[in-house]
Amino acid sequence: MNTEDSFEELGIMQLSDSFFPTGLFATSNGLEFLYQTKKISSQQELFELIKIAINQQVGPADCVAMLNAYESAKNSDFSEIKRIDEIIFALKTIKETRESSLRSGIQMLKCVREFVKDDTLEWFQEEIRKKAAYGSYPIAFALCCNALKIKKDKASLMLLYGYATSVVGAALRLGLIQHFEAQKILHQVKPVITNFIS
Repeated sequence: MNTEDSFEELGIMQLSDSFFPTGLFATSNGLEFLYQTKKISSQQELFELIKIAINQQVGPADCVAMLNAYESAKNSDFSEIKRIDEIIFALKTIKETRESSLRSGIQMLKCVREFVKDDTLEWFQEEIRKKAAYGSYPIAFALCCNALKIKKDKASLMLLYGYATSVVGAALRLGLIQHFEAQKILHQVKPVITNFIS
């Protein structure tokens, strides 16, 4: 493995680590409500929820927006980045989901800017500061992956797997599942993610 590949792999590990301070580990993605209203009560139902969300919401919305923002960042197309940010913000119609996306996106951007110097990150942070951009998580994630030279296909895997781990983490905190069940679900979701991306 050459140095460039090693840096990409390390960047993937860093951004994917629950230690990375985006706040995603603390969000339940609506699971808490579903659990409290007894709409989800088993490991299988949790897996089905994650699968449906990846195929019908997170994949077609967040992942597609992230991929387009990534390409726009590579091409320094700032107006297109803002347009994609506006679209994904408008698609998040549930207030809590929208606010969570903004908090996590802005936090990720601030953190990565501390150790990577990148003109696109600087520009986007300034646009957010001026309230000329929202800073939705998929867009900030795309820009950070691009700045860290993480390839687009790997960024897709990270985004979708990150969603799955945040829901599984919420299920653990709620006592809906145990750790071994969590790992089983994460293993089951791998083909869902790869099928969506391929």
